[in-house]
Amino acid sequence: MNICITGSSGFAGRNIVSYFEKLKLNLKLLTRHELQTITSSKLEDCDVVIHLAGKAHDLKKVSYPKDYYDVNYELTKKLYDSFLHSNAKKFIFVSSVKAAADSVEGVLTENMIPDPKTDYGKSKLMAEQYIQSQQLPDDKSYYILRPCMIHGPGNKGNLNLLYNFVKKGIPYPLAGFDNLRSFLSIENLCFIISQLIEKNNIASGIYQVADDKPLSTNDVIKILSASLNKKPKLWSLSPGLIRFIAKIGNTLYLPLTTERLDKLTESYVVSNSKIKQAIAKELPLTADDGLKFTALSFSSDKS
Repeated sequence: MNICITGSSGFAGRNIVSYFEKLKLNLKLLTRHELQTITSSKLEDCDVVIHLAGKAHDLKKVSYPKDYYDVNYELTKKLYDSFLHSNAKKFIFVSSVKAAADSVEGVLTENMIPDPKTDYGKSKLMAEQYIQSQQLPDDKSYYILRPCMIHGPGNKGNLNLLYNFVKKGIPYPLAGFDNLRSFLSIENLCFIISQLIEKNNIASGIYQVADDKPLSTNDVIKILSASLNKKPKLWSLSPGLIRFIAKIGNTLYLPLTTERLDKLTESYVVSNSKIKQAIAKELPLTADDGLKFTALSFSSDKS
């Protein structure tokens, strides 16, 4: 089995490469330059193409909108065209739940009509729609994966912020917000991709990817605290006051901004029923255990 992977230098890419190296699979890592000049001949020795390369959502808002479409849409289109004209059999595109919705009421499923608001989400959706619009040969399959927030070893972002709060003994001041969010352990993502590669009876299509159980941010604080053998410090300050402080943070570039506050406190629950039914197996890690594993990796990184 020969697997071609784009985006191998990113967080998800590094973990996926490590996962498949342990399975003794033959990997061909395509660089960004190779992707920009991709032709079907470069995929001739590949059985599976895993497309991870992309431009991530820019929290600092310094990116040009065109950058998202050039990378997330145009490069995906070019790679998929090459796949269709190659001998490769499976194309796995790692998109994002943000291609479907930036905010969710209730539970997000694959049946909901996509309505992304950002250039990041719109560019991912355009790539998805292009893949779906092309005539697919009978001997080929495509899988569009929409992961929610991925975490694991090497992860940077809001989980690190929460971990540092807990490690320094700083009380978490947002306990007054009531929310539920879906998370995705990188281990579970790797497992699902391996199942898509291994099984030949899974239908092409869009599949959301998430751990089984959504967690509140307060739950996350408790799990991170337990990983450090600390008692969780949860403060229920007025949500109105916190939002006012976050608005000030937008102007003064403080650690807490409106966007970061939303990411920490909003609800975003994602159903994984379709992908679990397709692979017909349980995920290797529970949501709690996945976060514990990530927390331990933070500890080893800083030791």
